[in-house]
Amino acid sequence: MDCIFCKVIKKELPATFIYEDEDVVVFPDIHPIKPIHLLIVPKKHVKELLELDDQKLVHRMWEVAKKVVLEQGLRDKGYRVVINGGGAQVIDHLHIHIAGPMGKAAKM
Repeated sequence: MDCIFCKVIKKELPATFIYEDEDVVVFPDIHPIKPIHLLIVPKKHVKELLELDDQKLVHRMWEVAKKVVLEQGLRDKGYRVVINGGGAQVIDHLHIHIAGPMGKAAKM
């Protein structure tokens, strides 16, 4: 398998993990759209959301997303949580984007 995220997870490609547990890693997007733009990536290769049938992993990714939003101070500054799929993703490995600050709250 020639998946870029799988290589990052195996530390074959460089990335600075800001969080890691047995199920997921979190690291900055290399093409950020906002000052904070992080990716939450499952260690298990799952091509996209429609192929994710592991409810434990679904729950873990959501809990990590909430943790990242809070730890990055985005709660009251506006943030976006995005999962691309169906060919809209650049890398065919499920991942959640957390980006912010966003919207009118970002100007505060």
